[in-house]
Amino acid sequence: MLHLVLESATNKSLAARIKALYDIERQNEPDVFNEDIKIDETTLKNVVLHLESVNLTATDLDTKGVAFEQFMDGFFKGDFGQYFTPRNIIAFAIQILDIKAEDDVIDPACGSGGFLLHALDHVRKLADQRYPGEGGGDGQEESARHHKYWHSFAEKHLFGIEINEEIARVAKMNMIVHDDGHTNVIGNDALEPLSTIAFKNDAFAKVMGIYREPEFNIETGKMEEVVRRDEKKGFSKIPTNPPFGAVIKEELHSYLKTYELSRYIGKGGKDEDDPEDDTADHKAGKKSIKQRASVKTEVVYCERIWQLLKPGGQAAVVLPDGLLTNASLQGVRDWLLERFKVLAVVSLPQFAFAHFGAGVKSSVVFLEKRWPNQNASDDEAIFMAMAENIGYDATGRNTYQVEVLSETPEQHRTERQRCDLFDWRVELDWVPGEGKKPGHWSEHHRKVIEDSGLLGQYNAFKQQPEDFFV
Repeated sequence: MLHLVLESATNKSLAARIKALYDIERQNEPDVFNEDIKIDETTLKNVVLHLESVNLTATDLDTKGVAFEQFMDGFFKGDFGQYFTPRNIIAFAIQILDIKAEDDVIDPACGSGGFLLHALDHVRKLADQRYPGEGGGDGQEESARHHKYWHSFAEKHLFGIEINEEIARVAKMNMIVHDDGHTNVIGNDALEPLSTIAFKNDAFAKVMGIYREPEFNIETGKMEEVVRRDEKKGFSKIPTNPPFGAVIKEELHSYLKTYELSRYIGKGGKDEDDPEDDTADHKAGKKSIKQRASVKTEVVYCERIWQLLKPGGQAAVVLPDGLLTNASLQGVRDWLLERFKVLAVVSLPQFAFAHFGAGVKSSVVFLEKRWPNQNASDDEAIFMAMAENIGYDATGRNTYQVEVLSETPEQHRTERQRCDLFDWRVELDWVPGEGKKPGHWSEHHRKVIEDSGLLGQYNAFKQQPEDFFV
């Protein structure tokens, strides 16, 4: 009985300490930690017992990423599977875009933050190359210049927009676990007017060149505040997997009429459901039909991506194959080709998103926003490829071709894991068994091998662009 009383007192004091620390973080990050701790004191003690030996600061980013994905796995297999993009597809997009520390990066449909984290990790690896031996890890202190290189990118150049407030919180927590809680994750509908989003986040407004200034209104005879934008400004890189399959209705979203692609030309130059608009100006790029009552989300997101990019900026976008092939959407493709240079199209297998509840056949399309007055040319080479083995199957099981590069039995192992997109170099450590539980290899670190798979072939294509298909 005395033991139970002492244990209860210990649990109570421990819970009080944890809650006090949590209250401090709630003050620092009120948008992330906006609820009380709701588990009982005994459960909280068990959580502490499991985590007290783990140094998250010294833990490799890849290890934390795997842990977070596994912890949230059930969450994303449920109603929120649409907010999760598999790691291999994200890594491939980030590698092709080759994001630098000076790039302004945004994912306008950031979900749990996967593209943001891989962009941050990519820049941190650049910091490792720039300042070798100064990156810390294994308890070593990180140098100030190494930290500034990647942390400045995270704080000033990395943005995300997420319409679902709960998922936006997940993205922010994900960033905090990966050593940064300052990323600009904006909880908002990414398709609302840019000025609406800009006035929620000053850093976003600065990147987009959106500002307010007074102007004299002749009709009212008063000075009024108007919104301006510098069209030369915008984001330089956009990796994203926008929602698709749903529709945006004008009756629910008044902003739909502001998009040119809400009036795209249908099959044969007209649309069966919408009357023709004889006032359209084809030379000005206006469409030949009147306002549509509804438009698919992926169509509108294409235009929003174009608006967010600065001239010369690049995007990696996961799009349903229907947008790329359906005859009824030829007008959308014409609009895209007028405004973007298509760099590459990589077709994904049917099951690419099946593990998380989506079965739509998709491709990753890489686009570059054209400069003003830069016309499309038939001579523009496009890298096209089909990926069949993307590292996992429809159930989420690994399908890599594994080559053991080196191994010290029951200590350390290095593998090369091959798939069509690229190869990983994976470092694993041996975890001894406990009781009847056998020992096993645990992943410590993984890195993309740059000149492997389709990634390597695309890098070669960039050196000598010619129409390419594999």
